[in-house]
Amino acid sequence: MEDKTRDRPRVVVDEPLDGRRRVMIDGKDVGVVVSADELRGVLSRAGLMAADAPIDDPQLIEWHGGGPDDWPAA
Repeated sequence: MEDKTRDRPRVVVDEPLDGRRRVMIDGKDVGVVVSADELRGVLSRAGLMAADAPIDDPQLIEWHGGGPDDWPAA
């Protein structure tokens, strides 16, 4: 049987720690962000989305410890 799942990178944004959130793409640590804009920048530079795209796509981003609106102060 043929696998029909899309071959999309797996982006994981870890739970907030002191206002920072670690970002992993396909298991590779690509850095720490402190805002939605910084996350968009990281994903844009990685060629995964436009710099102004919404970050609430569950097929692209797996959120741990809060969603795209959870950015506690650093």
